Amino acid sequence: MLDRSAIHIDSAPTVAEAIDLSKRFGASQAIRDVSLTISAGESRALVGRNGAGKSTLVAMLTGMIAPDSGRIRLAGQDAPGINDPQKWRDRVACVYQRSTLIPDLTVAENLFLNSHPTRTSGWINWSRLRREAKRVLEEWGLEVDVNEEAGTLSVENRHVVEIARALRQGTRFIILDEPTAELEGREASRLFARIMHLQKSGVAFLYISHYLEEIYEICDSATVLRDGEVVASGPLAEMPKERIVSAMVGDIGRSKSDWRSSAAASTSSPPCLEVRNLSFHGLLQNVSFTVSAGECVGLAGLLGSGKEVVGDVIAGLVRPSAGEILVGGCRLPFGQVSAAQSLGIGYVPRDRRARGLLPQLSVAENITVTIAKKLGFAGLILPRERDRHATELVQSLEIVASSLEQPISQLSGGNQQKTVLGRALAAAPKLLVLAHPTQGVDIASKEALFGIIDKARTGGTAVLIVSDDLDELIVCSRVLVLFKGKLRTELGAPWEDETLVAAIEGV
Repeated sequence: MLDRSAIHIDSAPTVAEAIDLSKRFGASQAIRDVSLTISAGESRALVGRNGAGKSTLVAMLTGMIAPDSGRIRLAGQDAPGINDPQKWRDRVACVYQRSTLIPDLTVAENLFLNSHPTRTSGWINWSRLRREAKRVLEEWGLEVDVNEEAGTLSVENRHVVEIARALRQGTRFIILDEPTAELEGREASRLFARIMHLQKSGVAFLYISHYLEEIYEICDSATVLRDGEVVASGPLAEMPKERIVSAMVGDIGRSKSDWRSSAAASTSSPPCLEVRNLSFHGLLQNVSFTVSAGECVGLAGLLGSGKEVVGDVIAGLVRPSAGEILVGGCRLPFGQVSAAQSLGIGYVPRDRRARGLLPQLSVAENITVTIAKKLGFAGLILPRERDRHATELVQSLEIVASSLEQPISQLSGGNQQKTVLGRALAAAPKLLVLAHPTQGVDIASKEALFGIIDKARTGGTAVLIVSDDLDELIVCSRVLVLFKGKLRTELGAPWEDETLVAAIEGV
C-alpha cells in the first residue's frame, strides 16, 4: 500500500466540476443529471459496469461532445465552447488505453507536438527542444529518455509521456482511462507512485478502472454510475467494496429460477467441448474447462480478460500459442474457420455489423451462408432450395422482414441479431459460441433470443455464452470467470449478482 498521508484535499480549490449533466442519443438516455466535483490533488474513481455512461461523461468532460443540459467548469471557469479544442486541452487531458503518441517521433517531439521551439530562421531548435523536454520531465519527477522513439516505449512510459505532455500545456486535471489494463503489477505500482507524486503538486485525476482493488490504493473518493445516473458518491474510506459492487449491480429484478432450473445439464451428459491448457501470447494462461451437450455455460470477464480470445480460438479465427481443444472428442485444428464449422461449431460474434452481417446481401443469403454448399451442386446455389431453408429459419426464429429478398441492413437490430443466430443454427451445430448475443437489442428481442438459445440447448446443443452482461448470463447453469487471462472462479447456479460482479472485477 502506498503512503497517502501527505495528500490533503479538504480545503483544496476545485479543478473540475460537472453540474447536472444530461445527454441523450436518440431514444437512449446515456447520462441523466450527473454531478461531481474534483479538487486539486484529488484522485477520484469513476466506476460503473459497461454501458453505465462513463465514456459519455468523459467525452463531455473533454469537450468531445456537448451535453444536452447542465454545466461544466474547469479551473474555476466555465468550460470553453465545443468548437475550441485547444482551450479544452489547456484545462483537461485524457490518457486513453490506446496511446495517442506518434510512434515514429521521439519523446521530446511528442511532448512539444505542434509547438516546437524554433530559431529566428524559423527552423526547429533541436537542442533547445531536447533541453526543454528534459526540464519538463525533471520538474514533475518523471524519468523517461527524451531521445527515445515513442513506438519503443513500454506501456507504462507511454502513459507517463502523455501525462507529461498534458502538464506541459498547463493542464492540472487528467483523466486516466483504464491505465493499468496492460501493465504488470510492478509497472502499475510505479505508475501509482508517480500519480501520487503529482497529486502532492496539486494535479487532480479522474481514475477509471474496472479493478476495484486498485482504486482503494490510488484514489481518495469514488463516483458510481449505473444506467447513466450517479448512484453512489463519496470518500472511499466510507465506501467499502461491498457497497460499490451493490451500487454497480442495483436491483436488476429478473426472474432467474425459471431459466436456471432448465439450464443445468444432466451429470451424465458427455462433454461436447473440452478446452485444455489454452494459452495465447500473454492474454491467456493455461485455461481449461468443459461444456457438456445440452449445457449452457457462461464465460465472463472484464475487457482484456481474455474471454473474447477464447471464443475466437474456438471459432477458428485465431491460433493460440499452446493448448488443445476437442469438440465431440475430435481435436480442433487451430486457425481454420472451415474446420471449426465442419466439427459442428456455430459462432455469433460480438460486433454483428462488422463481423456478423453481409450488409449488401438479402435476409435469405445471410441466414443460409453457412449451408451454401448444401443448397445446390457444382458451386451453384439453387434459389428454390435457398429460399426453402431460409423460410423455415425465418419462421422458426420469428424474424420480421418484408420478404426474403429484403437487404439485411434494413432490418431492426433485434431481427439482425436473430438472423446472425439463425445462420449459426442453420447447420445444426453441436456447439454454439455466442459473444454478447443480445447486445443492443430491446427487452422483447432479448427474451426471444433467450428462447431460441434455450431451444437449441434442450435439443442437445452445447452453448458457451461469452459475456459479462448479467442479463445474458441468467440462462447459464454455471459461469466461468477469467481475470487477467487466468480462470479465476467458477460459480454454479444459483449465484448472487454481487458475488459474480465481485469476481469479474477482481475483488
